[in-house]
Amino acid sequence: MSANLSAIFYLLSGILFILALRGLSSPETSRQGNLFGIIGMTIAILVTFLSINNFNVGFIYVLVFLLIGGSIGAFIAFRIPMTAMPELVAGFHSLVGLAAVFVAISAFLKPEAFNLGNVGNIKLASLIEMSLGAAIGAITFSGSIIAFLKLRGIMSGAPIVFKGQHLINLILGLAIIFLIYYLCSTQSSSMFWSLVAISFLVGVLLIIPIGGADMPVVISMLNSYSGWAAAGIGFTLENTALIITGALVGSSGAILSYIMCKGMNRSFFNVILGGWGATDQSSTSQNKEQKPVKNGNADDAAFLMKNASSVIIVPGYGMAVAQAQHALREMVDALKKNGVKVSYAIHPVAGRMPGHMNVLLAEANVPYDEVFELEEINNDFANCDVAYVIGANDVTNPVAKSDPQSPIYGMPVLDVEKSKSVLFVKRSLSPGYAGIDNDLFYRDNTLMLFADAKKMTEEIVKSL
Repeated sequence: MSANLSAIFYLLSGILFILALRGLSSPETSRQGNLFGIIGMTIAILVTFLSINNFNVGFIYVLVFLLIGGSIGAFIAFRIPMTAMPELVAGFHSLVGLAAVFVAISAFLKPEAFNLGNVGNIKLASLIEMSLGAAIGAITFSGSIIAFLKLRGIMSGAPIVFKGQHLINLILGLAIIFLIYYLCSTQSSSMFWSLVAISFLVGVLLIIPIGGADMPVVISMLNSYSGWAAAGIGFTLENTALIITGALVGSSGAILSYIMCKGMNRSFFNVILGGWGATDQSSTSQNKEQKPVKNGNADDAAFLMKNASSVIIVPGYGMAVAQAQHALREMVDALKKNGVKVSYAIHPVAGRMPGHMNVLLAEANVPYDEVFELEEINNDFANCDVAYVIGANDVTNPVAKSDPQSPIYGMPVLDVEKSKSVLFVKRSLSPGYAGIDNDLFYRDNTLMLFADAKKMTEEIVKSL
């Protein structure tokens, strides 16, 4: 295929990726957006196949690795539960970063294969591009691995901090800039390998001080990093589709991270530098055994909701773990038959990644016009008869508004405590992912329903 024809088709795939992002911005058009993305990626892959110079040999290599990678991806996609989607996303981000590093290594060792010059005499612009792609890719890879380990529970979700941590990060950041400059000046292989090694280390150091409650923003930011790494390598390979796709992923991830930081009252630049989420959580720990809680059962909950005029559902990660969204939909249908007005309140970081709860509710065919974001529904809690909190924790914790020592202080939370009655479904009084106690458990208007979220909701449906 000619270069001009390839460029046209790559541009077409880029346009389809833009339409995919636009479609994914709304639940009503998300399926169409997914379809655009699939078509765009299919075109990009076909053009890559047809653009192979040594077709007889290159085609076999590309096809074999495509089949291997595609089979692994399909197998994981079919088996992965929605509860594990955040760590899956983090894992896939790590692969994008690693791919960028491998391409940069290939281009540096064999520049003539990419029309970048010869070893020791690589084009300056190409050297800058591959250096940036390798550095960002390495940071994305190691940072995403740490995020995966924290989300999977293999590594503690608590912040890991040590004295002089920020100073070390600053020194390593300056070292990366220094190495890129001298690499471009000397084209030394030792400079290149040092750049890659230090970048891997920086990725680890940026993510380990991030607390569990802040992990959704970290995932979004790593998504952005993976996009910029891909864009940098796209310039090295002079691949239009890779440049467009990388720039779209990088910019959209950065915008989403900014929106989430604003919604959580966090500093965007501190997220980039890995400088927040390391608050001492021991200062907010409380002795739960000395505090009384009100225990309830399914009959109590059914009575309260059946006699209410309005109910607001607050889903969280516990709902995802129990896969309770379908039982929840049944409960809501039963309440509607009794003339109860029901709405859903979604916090921007409910679950462990943006949109986690929206996807689960959509899977249960919950009407989109009944689902509201925090800023749209927060004022309604004061006039609400019953708030049904199913597995949410940190996003409903009132200490975010009252305790300056809390690691979630300043984060906007759902004003659940203002409801006349709060039904809180939870297995135990254990803290949420932020590692702190929830003051809402002990409020006079809160009734704790200790059980699996799905089982409790199904029992409430029977009682109704």
